[in-house]
This record gives sequence, structure tokens and C-alpha cells, in this order.
Amino acid sequence: MTWGRIQTADGRVLSGILSETELQPMAGFASTTPAGPSLPLADATLLAPCQPGKFIGLWNNYRAAAEKNGNAIPTTPLWFLKPDTSVVGHGATVTIPPQAGRVIFEGELGVVIGTRCRNASLAEAEAAIYGYTCINDLTSLDILNADPSFPQWTRAKGFDGFGVIGPHIVSGLDWRDLTIRTLVNGRERQSYPAADMILSPAEIVHHLSQDITLMPGDVIAVGTSLGARPVKAGDVVTVVIDGIGAAEITLA
Repeated sequence: MTWGRIQTADGRVLSGILSETELQPMAGFASTTPAGPSLPLADATLLAPCQPGKFIGLWNNYRAAAEKNGNAIPTTPLWFLKPDTSVVGHGATVTIPPQAGRVIFEGELGVVIGTRCRNASLAEAEAAIYGYTCINDLTSLDILNADPSFPQWTRAKGFDGFGVIGPHIVSGLDWRDLTIRTLVNGRERQSYPAADMILSPAEIVHHLSQDITLMPGDVIAVGTSLGARPVKAGDVVTVVIDGIGAAEITLA
């Protein structure tokens, strides 16, 4: 099943089940109750497939990157939050603020929560996952490391447009079969298997739910691996996961 979110030609924002040509609006996120007739996609603008209340990102969650960087293997998620105003969808133009300095892309798999989740067992955490999406977790390296006494994770990753989600959410996938690729101006710059993940999606949701209540539509970017590198204004950056789609932005 594929979930999407659109803005119609008359300005309405609707979300629901996507086919190749139409969107069937639903009563709420992950709902199975129709909310009106299907609408054609031809005259609509595709938006980020959800507007998360919480956009959570992980650091150091791939074995290859941990080994290369000399990082210890974590036993629980190392996480941060991105503000909801960072969220954009496929096709967006993202302006790099002058104070951001050097910015890198981070192509990632995104886990989307479908049901309220608190103190979940592994089985409950698995059941709470609605589906998967593509993420580009843009990051200002200059700001992240500007003050040696305080790494600025939220500010470095929180500029408007620095949280790319899309193009839609797909359920029924086995995450172990997925490969995350990032292209810059059509040239592949990053490619790694999701199966190299240290903490699985269910383990991540399980651990996070001990700390915070996860709600429908919350998004977890499960971390990136080798190959993230700087980008600049004018670049077109595309995160591709076969079976999900491609989330493309243009930097300005």
C-alpha cells in the first residue's frame, strides 16, 4: 500500500492511498476510512507524505560507517530531533542559508509510525510501523562542530527544508531488501544496504518508545552510512530506494 499527500489545484491539502493516477482521501493518517471521492494526480502537487509531530534522526547506526570512523557500536539509539518546519517533499527547492556554511546530504531510510506507541515490546514496536519512506537529512557541518563544548545537532539539521521526506510511504516492505542510494546531479554518490543497520527499525521504535510516546505520522530517519558529502547551491540531490521511489530536491 502507498500513502501520499497532495495539494490540489484549488489549494486543498489531502492525504490518503495513492494509485498511479489518483489519491483516495482518508479520514486521518493511516486510516482505512475514505473521506470523499478519489482525485486525479495530474493537476496536484505532491507534498511530503506526512507532517510529523516528531521527526527523529539517528546517528551511528550502520556497521560499515561505524567501523570506518572508529565509532563504538551503540546498544541503544543515538538520536536527535529535527523541527517540523524542516520538512519538505519531493520536488522542493531548498535554500541553503548563508550561516549554514558547508552542508552535506545524508540519504536515509525513513520509518513512519502508524499507531500510538509507548513502552512497546519488540513485537508491539514492529506492529506500530506503518511503512517506509526516503529521507534526505541535510546537515550543516560548520554549525554542528562550531562550538567544541556543544555539538549543535538541532540547529545544524533544523533549517527550513533540511528534512526531505518522500515521495510517499510504502507499507508491506521487508527493510532488509532495500538499498539506499543518493544521486547528485544524476551521478550516484552514495549506495548502501539497509541490512547493514546496527539497530533494526523494530529495535529503534522499541527503545525510543521507552523514552517518548510515538504518535501516528512520526518519522524516524534511521541514520546514514558511507558516502555522505558536501553539496552546494544549484545541485539536484535525489535519494532513491527501489520499492519506495525517489525524493528529489534542488538546492538554492
